[in-house]
Amino acid sequence: MTVRTRFAPSPTGMLHIGGVRTALFSWLYARHCGGTFILRIEDTDRERSTPQAVQVILEGMDWLGLKADEGPFYQTQRYDRYREVIGQFLETGNAYRCYCTKAELDAMRAEQIARKEKPRYDGRCRNRPAPAAGAEHVIRFKNPVEGAVIVRDLVHGPIAFQNTELDDLIILRSDGNPTYNFCVAVDDWDMRITHVIRGDDHLNNTPRQQNMLEAMGATIPVYAHLPMILAPDGTKLSKRHGAVSVLEYREEGYLPEALLNYLARLGWSHGDQEIFTLEEMVGLFDLKDVNKSASALNPEKLAWINQQHMLRAPRARLAAELAEQLRALGVEAEGVDLGAIVETQKERSRTLKEMAHNSLFFFTDPTAYDEKAAAKHLRRDSLPVLQRVLDELMALPAWDAASIHTALNALAASLGVGLGKVAQPVRVALSGGAVSPPIDATLAILGRETARRRLTRALGHAGAAG
Repeated sequence: MTVRTRFAPSPTGMLHIGGVRTALFSWLYARHCGGTFILRIEDTDRERSTPQAVQVILEGMDWLGLKADEGPFYQTQRYDRYREVIGQFLETGNAYRCYCTKAELDAMRAEQIARKEKPRYDGRCRNRPAPAAGAEHVIRFKNPVEGAVIVRDLVHGPIAFQNTELDDLIILRSDGNPTYNFCVAVDDWDMRITHVIRGDDHLNNTPRQQNMLEAMGATIPVYAHLPMILAPDGTKLSKRHGAVSVLEYREEGYLPEALLNYLARLGWSHGDQEIFTLEEMVGLFDLKDVNKSASALNPEKLAWINQQHMLRAPRARLAAELAEQLRALGVEAEGVDLGAIVETQKERSRTLKEMAHNSLFFFTDPTAYDEKAAAKHLRRDSLPVLQRVLDELMALPAWDAASIHTALNALAASLGVGLGKVAQPVRVALSGGAVSPPIDATLAILGRETARRRLTRALGHAGAAG
């Protein structure tokens, strides 16, 4: 059997990390088994589906590198096929026309609630004579009334649903539009889906879809319902916790492989290993290793994993990503060695956005100094040290980190002080604050003329200090 999985989001909201993890597990399993991964846009909810949400799905999947082998398919482009199957259901007795009015259905529901029964359609139109031709109606699937549906789930194990608990589902509305559960069943049959991997919020839909697939004479796929991702406090995930568009993670400076690595570990593991390449995950992933319990989002862990991937990423790739982040901050990084900045900053930054903010001083002279840092390091008694630094550095025949390092160490030795006593005033002069990458690398990146300008300005500030 060739494994065929699908990711089938509804474009009624933004693609967030819960959907991304579902896509990832479906993609990983297909790749692990040498199978086929399909992207299907389930857009039958025409009132709530938006082109913007579709675009986020497509752009998000592209950014993540989860390339589909087939698709994207759109349910709204398959209405003729759905109506064809509905016609077959009517002919075979697996569906019927329901002429119940809204008032009749409301009264039925009220009576059931009064009897403390679960509200459900009672099937009264199964054998009801049709009213006058042209009367408004829906079409319902004739669900079996006996026995049980056994869902053989790879995560939760076999789960039994009694058919008496499943009413006759509407499969075609009175306006001629087919309904979600029916379309999903037809699509899974037509697209020869072998493994349905999705969130366990869909578990209650599965027995209905399975009964319809059996009525079609289709092979029932294997199901794997993934546990939910919760907020850090164990509650339902919301926007304030991280249920945001996946593209916002790109804007915040996360690498796609880091986000995928993190989401894979939310519900799946391989020993104690934390950091995985996509290739490693493909080789190791198996649905039998997916946990049954829900996992909580941990932003600190995500940031740590992102930093680990940044440390492993090629310098040129990070430089290009950093340029994008700087551009978002209004900085065009021209004439500056971004690769050198990456090397000095990647151990100090957890995201590329953080790296960009930490690197702004490379592009703009500080307009003001951190008050506490300046009070400590740009005082009147700092003048001799700063002047010696300026003189020594400007006399260097070569402007590189190694030469600068040697010169500053020699200066500190000649003054009989530690390197920090020399480096900290220079750091404040260059960056405006007390924190920067190693001072030799910082000076090398800034260049001789920028260093001269900033050190001279700092001398003026120190001279005016008390």
